[in-house]
Amino acid sequence: MVVYAGNQAESKPQADKKTMLRHVVIFKFKEASPTAEVQKVVDAFRALQSKIPEIASFEYGTNNSPEGLNDGFTHCFLVTFKNEKDREAYLPHPAHKAFVELLKPHLEKAMVIDYWAAE
Repeated sequence: MVVYAGNQAESKPQADKKTMLRHVVIFKFKEASPTAEVQKVVDAFRALQSKIPEIASFEYGTNNSPEGLNDGFTHCFLVTFKNEKDREAYLPHPAHKAFVELLKPHLEKAMVIDYWAAE
């Protein structure tokens, strides 16, 4: 359960429930970026799990919604952390920073949402 106060959300749900911190990243790539280069970005993102031990799990996929509401966003990544400390280690990690540099020339727009999920 997340309690909202204006735009502020409680940082963690009830302590008595097992929760995981989800980091959802969605990309819209530049139209000029070749498919092979986009695949290099995807492969580099996938490789972060083997380079950053704080990542508890990782999954990704491409949009296949029939609703047509993706606004050009095509790739979704779900990175899971056990706690905020692990996310704090991930964000400035050299492997993550190197990934971001690889991504930048191909990125049109990104959307990131983090939330606590009860298992």
